[in-house]
Amino acid sequence: MIAAAEAGDGSADDAELVVNDRTCIVTRQAVSPEKLIRFVAAPDGTVVPDLKRQLPGRGCWVSMDRALVETAIKRKIFARALKADVKAAPELAALVDRLLVADLAGMMSLARKAGQFVSGATKVDAAIRSGQALGVFHASDAAADGVRKLDQARKAWRLGTESDEEIPSFMLFAAAEMDELMGQSAFIHAAALAGQAGEGVVKRATMLDTYRNGGHSGANGGAGRSET
Repeated sequence: MIAAAEAGDGSADDAELVVNDRTCIVTRQAVSPEKLIRFVAAPDGTVVPDLKRQLPGRGCWVSMDRALVETAIKRKIFARALKADVKAAPELAALVDRLLVADLAGMMSLARKAGQFVSGATKVDAAIRSGQALGVFHASDAAADGVRKLDQARKAWRLGTESDEEIPSFMLFAAAEMDELMGQSAFIHAAALAGQAGEGVVKRATMLDTYRNGGHSGANGGAGRSET
């Protein structure tokens, strides 16, 4: 059995929680479902994330923000929300991050097979300028000059089309992390292209970025031009 999180502070969090598909159990604010993470109790009494929202049983929801997941662990809010004697492991917030990373990497691989994910600065630049790019990705340790040139292409596309939206740009992994995560499919610069798989990549990248950045995506231009 995984050890319990540390005790709460005895604040108003001890009040009865209202749990539904649009309420974060930490902030108690109504949030759109796509901005929430579902959690359920596993058969062994541990709290597990349900990113695909398919696991059976009573669920509860936390906003897409790592700090809020950590707060729910610290204050033992999961047990009250799930109305069960459950244990939320201290590493639960890190587990959510790993699952979001794996989900994104898997979608990138699917998009590549579908011809909707390209890598290499030249191909990315062409995808941006042709309007095919839904999202741009850089290794977090990519050379500043390469990032700057592709940022210029994104700006040129926006000015040329007079669009109100930018093509979002993400820096989620260092090159070494991608080598370990994706092997030969690792990249320094890449782009998700128009199509269902490409849209899925941008959606998942935005979720991970939002989770790591206090509930707000740090990607330039927001969440992209399409949703899956």
